[in-house]
Amino acid sequence: MQLCVLRFPGWTLSDIHDIPVIVLDYIAKQLKIDAREIQQYADREQTKHEHLDEIRREFGFRNFSIREYRVISQKVLHHAMENGNAIYLIQMTIEELRKQKVILPALTTVERMVWHVRQRAEDKIFKQLVASLSIDQMGKLESTLSTMPESSKTYLAWLKEIPGTYSPDSFLKVIEKLEYIRGLHLQVDTNGIHPNRLRQLSKIGARYEPHSFRRFNDPKKYAVMIAYLLDLIQDLTDLAFEIHDRQIMSLFSKGRKAQEEIQKQNGKTINEKVVLLANLGAALIKAKKEGIDPFVALEAVLPWDRLVASVEEAKHLSRPVDYDYLDLLEKKFYVLRKYTPTLLTSLEFRSAKSAEPLMKAIETVRDMNENGKRKVPEDAPLEFISNRWQKHVYDDDGNINRHYYEMAVLTELRNSIRSGDVSIVGSREHKDFEEYLFSKEDWSHITPAATKLQ
Repeated sequence: MQLCVLRFPGWTLSDIHDIPVIVLDYIAKQLKIDAREIQQYADREQTKHEHLDEIRREFGFRNFSIREYRVISQKVLHHAMENGNAIYLIQMTIEELRKQKVILPALTTVERMVWHVRQRAEDKIFKQLVASLSIDQMGKLESTLSTMPESSKTYLAWLKEIPGTYSPDSFLKVIEKLEYIRGLHLQVDTNGIHPNRLRQLSKIGARYEPHSFRRFNDPKKYAVMIAYLLDLIQDLTDLAFEIHDRQIMSLFSKGRKAQEEIQKQNGKTINEKVVLLANLGAALIKAKKEGIDPFVALEAVLPWDRLVASVEEAKHLSRPVDYDYLDLLEKKFYVLRKYTPTLLTSLEFRSAKSAEPLMKAIETVRDMNENGKRKVPEDAPLEFISNRWQKHVYDDDGNINRHYYEMAVLTELRNSIRSGDVSIVGSREHKDFEEYLFSKEDWSHITPAATKLQ
């Protein structure tokens, strides 16, 4: 039993008071003895100590000492650099002690060791994050804890506010916050810091109110604020795109509803035209069968002048043959214009080679916005425009329609981001695919080991 408890959970029999009966029966059955005889074991206390010494010699177990403390602490420090959760680190410490065949000390000793290791890891991370900050940047971080002009809120509290709606005004507010954080110029070295650790620090920053930060020492305060603000840049970037995504969906939804409303308003008139068409068709069929003049047959159903007027009225009631509603969207364009110029200047897009025409089109729209141009240049890229938009992009005079061209660009941009052909710099959900891969430098360290395994 001593050997069993040393292997797992790792303490000596003196520390384990209640052995499950099922375990005792299992072992006793193999030894062909009665499990109740365990009660007579160690009537002589020295027996346990003698057996424990024998197990140490035979199986290589050793007591926990200052040497083991240093070795295990160094190994656990690696885990603490990746994850600061105390329960996780205690589990890793116990697992490492078992692996090294070290008899577990009291749990309070393990907890104290984990606390010291976690403190060392935090100090190391805090120093790295703060090391690259200038005095000016520290001052800017301090200013986020100050109160905003003509308001009782601090800048940090304002940054934490999430818009309740997905409107153009909400988009502009999100970008305003994004620009404020960018204005802090937090060029911080995060190389070597595990992303999970930065995420944990960010969650701490999201949870604490501004007055809580003032209680921290400077390294911890600045490090937590940096992690939170860097994470917030990604959240705000993703939120900005989500608002745009919903605005495009709303644009199409309004187009469909407008078409349905037209259908409802003109339903009776359209039905009359269908009935009239059926009657005229029947008259023509009868005229052909009986050899009657078709014009006489038509006028018998409807006088010629009324027939001409009815045809003109039908032209106004008719919808596109494919029953698309894009021709109804031009008036909705001005809702997009409330925020889309800011969208194209505030977010940076990168693309695969297949989306290069779209990127050039975005530059064209940016240039028109910045220079106040109303007409789309004749050499503007058109290759990215789908067949659905193609027939609306050109006006009757052959010029490119500014409204439809820009709506086509914004819609295709949204689709390309969702498909992964276009990425957003600073985004978490829509970042470049290559950012998920190992860097060449990291891969150069991994390859030899992989080759060795092969």
